[in-house]
This record gives sequence, C-alpha cells and structure tokens, in this order.
Amino acid sequence: MSIPAIELMTALRSGQSTSPRLTWYGPESERVELSGRVLDNWVAKTGNLLQDELDAEPGTRLRLDLPAHWKSLILALAAWQLGMEVVFDDAEAELLATADPGPGAAQGAFDAVLAVALPALAMRWPGELPTGVVDYAAEVRSHGDVLMPHVDPEPSRRAVLGTAGTTHTHGELLGSFAAAHGAGVRLLVPAGDGLEHALAQSLGAWQSDGSVVLVHPAVAVTEKLLADERVSGS
Repeated sequence: MSIPAIELMTALRSGQSTSPRLTWYGPESERVELSGRVLDNWVAKTGNLLQDELDAEPGTRLRLDLPAHWKSLILALAAWQLGMEVVFDDAEAELLATADPGPGAAQGAFDAVLAVALPALAMRWPGELPTGVVDYAAEVRSHGDVLMPHVDPEPSRRAVLGTAGTTHTHGELLGSFAAAHGAGVRLLVPAGDGLEHALAQSLGAWQSDGSVVLVHPAVAVTEKLLADERVSGS
C-alpha cells in the first residue's frame, strides 16, 4: 500500500532527479547539496538501517531529539516511508535519534538509540558511545540504496505528533501537516525555527516540485547567499 511519503520520494527521484532539492548551510563553512536522487539514496539507506537494525515497523515511534538539520530531515523521511510516527521533545517513543547520546539516553527508556553526528564530513561518532547505541554515520552507508518496507505502511496510522499535541496521519501528511507553497519554490528555511517547522516547510516545498535551503542559526543570511541559491520564498 502506498502512502504520501512514498509517493513524494518517488517524485523526487524521478522528475529532474539531478536538480538540487535540499541545500544545507552549517557552521564551519559547511554547505551540503543533495539532488533528488541523492536525497532518495540517503533516505533509502536510513530506512533500511531503521528496519534492519532497529526493528522499526509501521506504528513504531521515533523521537527526533535533533535540531533542524539535513540529517534530521532524512531521518524523518525514512521513518515516514516505513509508516512510523515521528515525535519531538519528551514524547514517549520506542526509538531515539539524538546528537547527545549520553548515558541517560540508553537507560531502558527506548528499545534502541541512534547517535547522529551532525558535522557534514563525520564518518563515525567522535569518541566512545554507550553500550548498545548505534552509530548512524558509521552504519548508514552499508545499507541498501532501495527501500522496500518489510510491512506495508497504512495511511490511517499516525505520522506526526507535534509539540503542541496536534496529530497527523500518514494520509494527511502532505495536506494538514505540510505548509502550502507555490510551484517550483526555492524556499529558505531558518533552522533556528525548529525541526517541526523545518519538516512542515520542506514537505510543502517538495510536494510543490520545489527545493529547500536550510540555514543554521550561526550562518548569516546575506543578499549574496540568497542570490547564489536563487531563493524565491521564505
């Protein structure tokens, strides 16, 4: 059974698949640009990691304890293709993805914990990880480039539990959750506005055949940046 998240990724890897879909500006002069094809590749590998190593399936809740970041968006897209539910803040969940996997993160509150190193060139977590914590950067590249959910996702299952308690099903993901944008928008998304906002804005841009420029709070949004990226919305 298909759901909107699967249909969205099919569209992104098919039409104009080499065009930029997600551009990240981060600290230390980071700039990461993902085409539709490369974005889909990252999402597929991440989805396969979630279901093969962390036993994720439809209805499994994934808490994203992460800032708005290109890797956070990939994790959410992968979870949604599997029919999982994405939650934030202190909401209950079976799985945790975090940039701060201290000892407290693995004390039985979750079935599995995924440590996400945020630097763009990180090939593994810098330093030791608590026992049982999975290193996202080290593991994701070994997984398959095509995502085939082991269990068919269902449109009626919950896809998002927002920070304000608002819920959206998978069938509603590109309707009530995604923000509305014009066709072909090149959208500036300030990462400082939070991950939930970035996800809603990005989904809206992508479903309108547009693209996203996600900018870390430490990066100045200059006229040159806007002109270089051909930003047409914010």
